[in-house]
Amino acid sequence: MKRKKVFVSGCYDMLHSGHVAFFEEAAHYGDLYVGIGSDKTIFELKARKTINSDNERLYMVSALKTVKEAWINKGSGILDFEADLEELKPDIFFVNRDGHSVIKEELCKKMGIEYIISERIPHGNLPSRSTTALRTECRIPYRIDLAGGWLDQVYVNKLHPGAVLTICIEPDYEFNDRSGMSTSSRKKAIELWQTDIPEGDKEKIAKTLFCFENPPGTAYISGSQDALGITMPGLNRFYYDNAYWPVQIENILKPDVLSWIEKHIWLIPLYPRHKEYDVLSGTNINKEGTEELAKAADDCWLALINMDAEAVGQAMINSLKAQTKMFPNMITEDIIRQIDNYKDLALGYKISGAGGGGYLILFSENPINNAIQIRIRR
Repeated sequence: MKRKKVFVSGCYDMLHSGHVAFFEEAAHYGDLYVGIGSDKTIFELKARKTINSDNERLYMVSALKTVKEAWINKGSGILDFEADLEELKPDIFFVNRDGHSVIKEELCKKMGIEYIISERIPHGNLPSRSTTALRTECRIPYRIDLAGGWLDQVYVNKLHPGAVLTICIEPDYEFNDRSGMSTSSRKKAIELWQTDIPEGDKEKIAKTLFCFENPPGTAYISGSQDALGITMPGLNRFYYDNAYWPVQIENILKPDVLSWIEKHIWLIPLYPRHKEYDVLSGTNINKEGTEELAKAADDCWLALINMDAEAVGQAMINSLKAQTKMFPNMITEDIIRQIDNYKDLALGYKISGAGGGGYLILFSENPINNAIQIRIRR
């Protein structure tokens, strides 16, 4: 019987046992072909250089006994392998859960390729490995805003005061650049501190990062919820009133609350942001919309403290609705389609990054298939 062709694609930088176990699992389905992201593609997606060049990564992957053939993908972006799929015509496209995306799945469906999502299972008694965990600078967290986003901008909070709610996320995954997870501020934090957020007064540390990211003369001031969100652990409420810096900060580190939030948050990758995208195009920022956004954040905060899942979900939806009333370009047709696919499975939802390139954040009491879960930094 003719063996099936199995295709995988990725960076495979700093080759480790997790990669080998993944290749071995994929090879159980047939002959394994590996497409490797070029140095240029990885820099475009991750905003960082690889440790090993694409030619070196190709040499190492090709040397593995489970790999029948490997190459550097011809294209660029999240679907840099599309032309290679057309040429190879594989039977199976195999991905890790953190490498899954709807756009990959839909491409395979269109091309008649079986799409299989693997769990990351280490070999034997070896520890679970990921490139992200091995990169020393990646101990600096990301952040998710759960409600109230945009209220850290003076041109919004001057119309009505309100809070932004954030959770500080451990870097178990390497989220794409410009995914709405505070990646720009995180890169600045890496410039400052290299390996991790330093010890000390977290608000003062956040001010240092905020000033470093927004030197005098900066045309567009990055919202301070980014700097605060990655430096302050746990669940945070930043209250703004006609200012770039919050006039009040509340922080929750209660283990039961944080564990409860972790169990309910599920992330689904969204389509990449379209070229020439401008989130500030066609805005309708007004007092009414700002009041709605502030109320949704207040409702979400109380619901989180009380661990009321239904109320949290509804507040997240209300927050997104208030945002998109004032910033309609946040939501694209692709994002609306993905929300429609998942909204009946969750109590609430929002998006991490405006216009795509980020994640659909679902709040659900039940597991969401093929979704990523996060850990909150304590």
